[in-house]
Amino acid sequence: MPFKEGDFIEIEYTAKNDEDGALLATTNPETAKASDAYDEHVKYGPVLVVLGSNAVVRGLEKELEKMNPGESKTFVLEAEEAFGRRDESLVRVMKESEFKAHNLKPYPGMRVNIDNAPATVKSTGSGRVVIDMNHPDSGKRIRYEVKVSRKIEKEEEKIAKLVDTYGLNPTSIKNDREGAEVFFDNKVRKDSDYFINKASSLAAIFTYMKDIKRIVVKEEYINEAAGKQEETMQKDSVRPSDE
Repeated sequence: MPFKEGDFIEIEYTAKNDEDGALLATTNPETAKASDAYDEHVKYGPVLVVLGSNAVVRGLEKELEKMNPGESKTFVLEAEEAFGRRDESLVRVMKESEFKAHNLKPYPGMRVNIDNAPATVKSTGSGRVVIDMNHPDSGKRIRYEVKVSRKIEKEEEKIAKLVDTYGLNPTSIKNDREGAEVFFDNKVRKDSDYFINKASSLAAIFTYMKDIKRIVVKEEYINEAAGKQEETMQKDSVRPSDE
């Protein structure tokens, strides 16, 4: 049966410019390689979509809502239903010195953040930088090839998938009437990105899983240096017996 808002599904997809067939995005590594667009830093494979979360363009979400697990579909979205029509008022000219003040050397194609909004550098010259704050794929008709891999039903897996969206891999997850428990053992690197992504993932759980009222996060820290020091002390205490 069709999906509804709030459902967790995994999809595989390929998006191309319908006019020239240029690849825009894909979850399939072989498709990326065939288009000479493979990126070793990209994690390929099915991706999570929470329907109603605006994680994908509205036209794609509308099509997903009408699909079933295991179903594949190909369709074309007009610009309005994809990344919007181009707005020439979003093309601006800035002084190159504004970039240099932030230790940036602009070049065509460079992605920057202007007034908390993403933008693309279109050209540079004569001390001026032309930036475009339209989405890079705005104004395009987009052809999608989509497969709904499955619907995620288990609460623990929903939590795991949301946390994974922020690049974290919990050691274990429990969920019951008392709430959810997420555990990260000592093998999980706890740097600044970890703490930022942890906070973001917890906010996502509360946003998209309304039934969860309480989350306990457990973290393991082991003083590796102390363990090595103790091991060294034990070795030093062993002395050959006098004969």
